[in-house]
Amino acid sequence: MEEQVKEYDENNNLIYYKDALGFENWYKYDENNSIVYWKDNRGEEQWYKRIDKHILLSITKQEFKQIERTKLYLNNKKCSRFELMDI
Repeated sequence: MEEQVKEYDENNNLIYYKDALGFENWYKYDENNSIVYWKDNRGEEQWYKRIDKHILLSITKQEFKQIERTKLYLNNKKCSRFELMDI
């Protein structure tokens, strides 16, 4: 039987996990090291939004995309209207 496999990013956040039965998870984090996305090898996905230090909300993919577009706009990066519209 295989052992568990864990991979971490440069900030020591768990980004990949595989258990002895072959179940796999992938994780993504924002610039504050808060989890923003999780998926597994069964096709399940979940997006998150941190409200404060102790509260993490589950959100939809569409809500997550809107947050990312807002961040892009507020960072005053040069981008086209098509990037903001996510066509």
